[in-house]
Amino acid sequence: MENLKERIAQLEDHIMKKCLWQFHSRAWDRKDQNENILKKATQLLCDEPVELETPLDRCYWADALSLTDSFQSRYEWLAAMSKEDIKLLMQGLKERIDFVTITGSLNAELTDPRY
Repeated sequence: MENLKERIAQLEDHIMKKCLWQFHSRAWDRKDQNENILKKATQLLCDEPVELETPLDRCYWADALSLTDSFQSRYEWLAAMSKEDIKLLMQGLKERIDFVTITGSLNAELTDPRY
């Protein structure tokens, strides 16, 4: 379990330093981004089909593709993980990113109804 937390922390650090999509100004935007990009990234990492029906799907896919390319080139341990372990890792990453960018954020603009 400690190894999983360390790996989640590495992926979180990468997202927080290299990805602009987690800086949307409203909580619902961040929730949608986190959910869809990380879901598609999980599918890509697990060699599963990715839905590309709508322009928004394709936008999330483009961010997910860039993210997974970065993850795979930087974190060699990903290649040795099973699909089930990758899914657990990515679910833990999503929970952490949701906390850091939404529920644990002190940014009052995220919940301002006039914004």
